[in-house]
Amino acid sequence: MMAKIIVRVPATSANVGSGMDSVGIAFHMYYTVIVEEQTDQWKVNHALGSDIPTDERNLIVQTILKVDPDIHPHQLTVISDVPIAHGLGSSTTAVVAGIKIANALGNHNWPIEEQLTLGADFEGHPENVSAAILGGMAVSTFDGRNVLATKLTLPDIHALVYIRPDGLSEVESRKKLPKTIDYPTAVRASSRENVFIALVAQGQFDKAVSLVENDQFHEPYRKDLVPEMSIIRETAHTLDIHGTYLSGAGPTVVTLGDKSTLTQLRIELQEKNLNGSLRLLAVDEQGATVRGE
Repeated sequence: MMAKIIVRVPATSANVGSGMDSVGIAFHMYYTVIVEEQTDQWKVNHALGSDIPTDERNLIVQTILKVDPDIHPHQLTVISDVPIAHGLGSSTTAVVAGIKIANALGNHNWPIEEQLTLGADFEGHPENVSAAILGGMAVSTFDGRNVLATKLTLPDIHALVYIRPDGLSEVESRKKLPKTIDYPTAVRASSRENVFIALVAQGQFDKAVSLVENDQFHEPYRKDLVPEMSIIRETAHTLDIHGTYLSGAGPTVVTLGDKSTLTQLRIELQEKNLNGSLRLLAVDEQGATVRGE
């Protein structure tokens, strides 16, 4: 094998509009894993905090051993800009990194379709995995056995990402969701997302972007977890920016638009002293990469 393998996985934002568990976007914020020498036991070096295991309990290693239990232990070094448990796909980056590492170390040459299915099987839903692997905006579905996914290339848009300092458990966030939604509400939400996807596919993002607002599948039930979202959306509307949504299970809020107007939005939001940080990110069109040194 090569002396080192370097895997880089982009952060992802899921539940774009009413694309619950099906539509995700990859951003220029990365989780990098360097695969170093073989060792007697798995060792994961990182600066992500004491809650993240440094041995075989680490999610990267768990993923590797699930997809190929015969992979020999290695030392891994993780360098990450992706905040943990903040709705930007931090667990997905580790899962995708594990799949890519197992694929390289085991010389499997798994096709992308199989890598997507392995990731969705691990996570239980496909949207973050699809966006992380394919890049751009990925639309996907998972029937419990196979993932069907496609990538839509976005124009030169950016995302203003508001990140609360406190993380949020996906398990706790999912408890906020209702067990059922009334039929007319589901039809309205689905129709808006259908038009959103169709317009993006036709290159009409300016017409499409406002449709990511007014989701009915999860935002109404989680909005109390992120009170800043209404402030961000209202401020964006004063600048004629209509593209704010709750990312994943929260608590991150994403606003899509062009770089110049989002820069102005960031200036105005900074004056409101929100309890969190603001990052202006480009869309990652490449997806997860693997290279050797």
